[in-house]
Amino acid sequence: MKKIRIIDLFAGIGGIRMGFQKSYENIECVFTSEWDKYAVETYKANFNDEIVHGDITKIETSAIPNHDILLAGFPCQPFSQAGLKKGFSDTRGTLFFDIERILIEKKPKAFLLENVKQLRGHDKGNTLKTIIEHLKKAGYSNVKYAVLKARDFGLPQNRERIYIIGFLDENIDFRFPKPLNIETRVGDILQNKVDSKYTISDKLWEGHQRRKRENKLKGKGFGYGIVNRNSEYTNTISARYYKDGSEILIQQNGKNPRKLTPREAARLQGFPENFIIPVSDTQAYRQFGNSVAVKVIEQIAKEMISQLNKSNSNDIKNGSARVSTYSVNA
Repeated sequence: MKKIRIIDLFAGIGGIRMGFQKSYENIECVFTSEWDKYAVETYKANFNDEIVHGDITKIETSAIPNHDILLAGFPCQPFSQAGLKKGFSDTRGTLFFDIERILIEKKPKAFLLENVKQLRGHDKGNTLKTIIEHLKKAGYSNVKYAVLKARDFGLPQNRERIYIIGFLDENIDFRFPKPLNIETRVGDILQNKVDSKYTISDKLWEGHQRRKRENKLKGKGFGYGIVNRNSEYTNTISARYYKDGSEILIQQNGKNPRKLTPREAARLQGFPENFIIPVSDTQAYRQFGNSVAVKVIEQIAKEMISQLNKSNSNDIKNGSARVSTYSVNA
């Protein structure tokens, strides 16, 4: 089995890396970058890496090892200012630029970028158009993107994210995974015994209900989201969940509803039971809200790696000159 080397940019707590490691036995992460100290604490607790590099904007491209796949759940910084000045020809000043410069110099065989689904329509589609144009200019003419839902891959959460995939080999016929048609149920991720501290106060519960009434009158319709054990799925957990838990409240008999526990938040995103949570509840909610649906990544990774291994085998059979350029661990 060929070794696949990855780099993990804007790594957070390693959800994208975890999805790849679950999909393929011989994954080696050769470089990680994450600037948030609490996310780094969680990442190191679970991956035992000696070094997690900091701010990618301050790291020279030459310091990054050669790799096969670049992974990045990059923040969606607006391209609007660059667009006003450069006609969307320049990505400098955005975090996407750091992905771009690494792809240009290191030329990994493939990449996976993850972002909020709103990227697709940001600035009337110009932001995504700019990103794809720059990826193609970097040598990746084979670029595809799709919005996938976590609940289509066995997680009881209505989380939609855009995934952008690219390959150097233009002959690779990558197809995004189709829904697994697995029934989901919120009760499957809930703990049986939960500390009373997760039950929201009378004041907070009244505030949620009041906002919902006010929003309904204004035609907005959202104030909180409440589910029970038999619900099919929850709303999307976000990084702001620690503030009031409004997007996902769990119904309780004879009590105010409660927030998810950090362990339940981890399960909702597809993290395994042995995933260590060494930080406070506040930081844990931020981290899981900012992370990825691991099971979605796992299915994408299976197809990406299958296609890369197939491409590599075809090159060897055909005696292609691409072997020296594209072969794993070249």
